Amino acid sequence: MNDFRSLNSQLCFAVYETAGEFNKLYTSVLQPFGLTYPQYLVLLALWERDEVTMKELGAKLDLGTGTLTPMISRMQENGWVRKERSKEDERKVFIYLEEKAHQQQRAITKRVAEEIELCQINVDEYKELMTRLNDLHQKLKKRTNSADA
Repeated sequence: MNDFRSLNSQLCFAVYETAGEFNKLYTSVLQPFGLTYPQYLVLLALWERDEVTMKELGAKLDLGTGTLTPMISRMQENGWVRKERSKEDERKVFIYLEEKAHQQQRAITKRVAEEIELCQINVDEYKELMTRLNDLHQKLKKRTNSADA
């Protein structure tokens, strides 16, 4: 059994350090495109499904409106997305990809893939890591949800 008193035996610390390295990697990859990592996540979500409400986008990314609204405004100023209020229900704001986002999609995803490959993470390892991290995420989420109840 692990000695949970040691910093280096803490899973949370390993995840924290790894997240920090990912942030550095994505910052360097996305900087030439004028994007932040959270903005890239917005683009990924919209590349999967364009024309979503701000509420749907926030739910997909697990971001509140206080974080998402200024981010979308900056992305709109930089020509990545546009916001439109629904004509049927003025409470709804839809987010749409602009042409720039469509045009840059291939270049951005190519640069990200190249950087991941430079980390010497092969496809099988990538899939395994995704499976394990998603499993861990669900276990933690289940635990925190049951603790909140």
